[in-house]
Amino acid sequence: MGRGEPLAETPMPHIPTGDGRQPWRATVLTLFPEMFPGPLGVSLAGQALDAGIWSLDTIFLREFGLGRHRAVDDTPAGGGAGMVMRADVLAAAIDHARTSEPEAPLIYLSPRGEPLNQSIARDLSSGPGALLLCGRFEGIDERVIAGRAMREISIGDYVLSGGELAAMVLLDACVRLLPGVLGAADSLGEESFEQGLLEYPQYTKPREWEGRTIPEILLSGDHGKIAAWRRAEALRLTAERRPDLVPKAPAGAKGKR
Repeated sequence: MGRGEPLAETPMPHIPTGDGRQPWRATVLTLFPEMFPGPLGVSLAGQALDAGIWSLDTIFLREFGLGRHRAVDDTPAGGGAGMVMRADVLAAAIDHARTSEPEAPLIYLSPRGEPLNQSIARDLSSGPGALLLCGRFEGIDERVIAGRAMREISIGDYVLSGGELAAMVLLDACVRLLPGVLGAADSLGEESFEQGLLEYPQYTKPREWEGRTIPEILLSGDHGKIAAWRRAEALRLTAERRPDLVPKAPAGAKGKR
């Protein structure tokens, strides 16, 4: 798999290459394997890929196509615009992938799927990896979704040209949760959605910028007051921007201010 020149970033010394762990394995079934690793080949995900914390393989769906032109799609039953990816072609590609990844969950990136959230990413990252099917055109034959027991996942209420970008989003969300990818494991617990709330505001130097100053409490050195301020700010932001999350937040996160 071709890789571009890595960005000049600090390497991750906490997980050396070849430490004996089995990598978290991602396999992407796509008509455009050249899109990968794309942004997953740089920064934290790229460093983790180089370190063997996870692996990425692609399967070119066209290789399972039919006829001289390796057709993967056909006209929709009942008429209508566009083309639909064939069940027999996709099943052949999936079955091929299953020979090396029999236990990995099979996911179809679809706008009608269940919304991707931090809980799903956490569950997937704790498993052996994932098989990701990237659709194109008007979608895929419904029969292969049922016949291969696919889980449909959506990254939002909008439509993309294909599932490749959605697959990258899902993979990045999972890979950053793998042991050793982030230097400070404690930081994961304070991120948005990990406690059922959005993350509190962050500040750094300079102390004053364009007349805006860092809140004094963050400079006080009183860790108890700082923690209480951060909890209160997280709750305020969540109530303002994502009120649907507030009932789901743990009681401690809602009650401490």
